[in-house]
Amino acid sequence: MNLDLEKLPSSEVCIQQVRNWISAYPEQPLAYLHTFGCQLNVADGESMAGILKQMGYGFTDDVTKASLILYNTCAVRENAEDRVFGTLGSIKKLKQENPALILCVTGCMTAQKQVTEKIRKSYRYVDIVLGSSAVSRLAQMIYAHMHGLKFAQDIETHLDIPEDLEPMRESSFKAAVPIMYGCNNFCTYCIVPYVRGRERSRQPENIISEVRNLIQDGYKEIMLLGQNVNSYGKDLEHPVSFPELLREINQIPGEYWIRFMSSHPKDASPELMDALLECEHLAKHLHLPVQSGSNEILKRMNRRYTVEKYLSQVAYIRSKHPDFSLTTDLIIGFPDESEQDFQATLDIVRKVRYDNMYSFIYSRRTGTRAALMPDNIPDSEKSQRMQRLLALQREIAVENNQRFIGRIMTVLCDGESKKRPGNMTGRSSENILVEFPGSAGMIGKFIRIKITESHNNMICGSVL
Repeated sequence: MNLDLEKLPSSEVCIQQVRNWISAYPEQPLAYLHTFGCQLNVADGESMAGILKQMGYGFTDDVTKASLILYNTCAVRENAEDRVFGTLGSIKKLKQENPALILCVTGCMTAQKQVTEKIRKSYRYVDIVLGSSAVSRLAQMIYAHMHGLKFAQDIETHLDIPEDLEPMRESSFKAAVPIMYGCNNFCTYCIVPYVRGRERSRQPENIISEVRNLIQDGYKEIMLLGQNVNSYGKDLEHPVSFPELLREINQIPGEYWIRFMSSHPKDASPELMDALLECEHLAKHLHLPVQSGSNEILKRMNRRYTVEKYLSQVAYIRSKHPDFSLTTDLIIGFPDESEQDFQATLDIVRKVRYDNMYSFIYSRRTGTRAALMPDNIPDSEKSQRMQRLLALQREIAVENNQRFIGRIMTVLCDGESKKRPGNMTGRSSENILVEFPGSAGMIGKFIRIKITESHNNMICGSVL
C-alpha cells in the first residue's frame, strides 16, 4: 500500500483511532516489550509502553501470547546486535503461525541505515522499524501498519523533544527522567553519537515539572539521565548549567533523592561538586567514568581530559568530604594498550579507591574510529589484565566498606535479598548495597540502618 508517512495524522489521533479498533476486539490484545541496553533505553521503553497502554494494549511476559512484540535495541556493542538478530530469527515461527502478529524493532540499533536495510531484506516479517529518536512516532507507525502498510519505518534523527509522553513506569518508587538526548563527545570507541544524534536539552521548566509530579506521586528516587548530563543546557536559547538545574530541583519539597548519570570528567566542574555536597536531596555519590589511567590511551580515546585533571577533580571533592563515594567505568585492552598503560590504570584505581567500578574488555565496534586502530594485544592478555584489575578492586572494596561499620545510614529499600531469606536490600545515599533483616512492607521506603558488617560487595546492618 502506498501510504505517505509524512501525512499521517498526529500521534493523538492515531492513538485514539487504534484504541477504537482495539475496543472492538473480542479480547484485549497483549504487547510483549523487551528492552536491551542502558537506562536511557529503559526510559524509552517506558515511554513506548505508555503509548501502547493508551492505545488499549495489555502486557504479557510470555512472547507466545503477544499480539504485538516490540524489541527496544542497543547498539553499543556488536554482540548486542547479534543477540537481537538471533532473537528475531527465533520468533519467525510465531509470525508464521499468526500473520496478524505485529513485530516492531526500535532503538539505537535501528538508527543505523545498514541495520534497517538488513532487517528489510533478511527479516521480511518485521512490520515496523523505529530509530532511537522516533519513540513518539510509535502510534503513527502502528496506525500505518493497520492501514495496510507492509513495512513502516522512521529512522530519521528527530531534533524535537516530545513532552506529552506518559511513561508506564516499571517501579512505583524509582523513576528515570531524561534531561537531554544525544552526545557531542565522539569518543573513538563509542557509537552513541552516530545513533542518538547531537546533544539536545529539555527545557528546565519541563524537567522540574516532571520531577515535582513524581515526588508528589510518592517517588523516592529520581534518576536524571543523559549521555553526558554535565553538558546539559549548553544548547538552550537561554543556557542553564547542570549544577543550576540540580539546585532548582533540590528546592522541591518532599522526601526523595536525586541521582544522575552519566557524568563526563571533562565537564565535571567545581560547581557540580559543590552542588553535590550542599544540596540535601542530591545523593552523596558521583559516577565519574575515567576509562583509563593512561594519558596516551585517553588521548586515543578522545576523552579530552588528562589523568592529572581527573585526579584534581577527585582531590577537590575529597578535600571537602574525605570519603565521598566515587564509582567509575574502565575499558581494559583498548587497541595496543601497553603493560605500562595498564599499570597506569591500576595506579589510578589505587589512588582514587573507588567504591565500585564497571569494567569492560574492549570490544571492537564497527563504525567507530577505534575499530580502525591496529590492535596487537592477544585476547588472553586482555583477560589476564581484567582479572588483575578485579582482584585489586575487590581488595579496595573490602577496605572501603569497613568505614561504614558503626554508622547509621539511610537506605532506600528496593527488594528482598536473593540469597538470604528474611533479609531485604537497598542502596544508601552513597550508592552502597546494604542488606538488613526486614519484610516486603519496607520496599519503597527509606529505612534507617546501623551498619554492623562489611563485605567486598555490600554492607549489612540492623534496622533502627
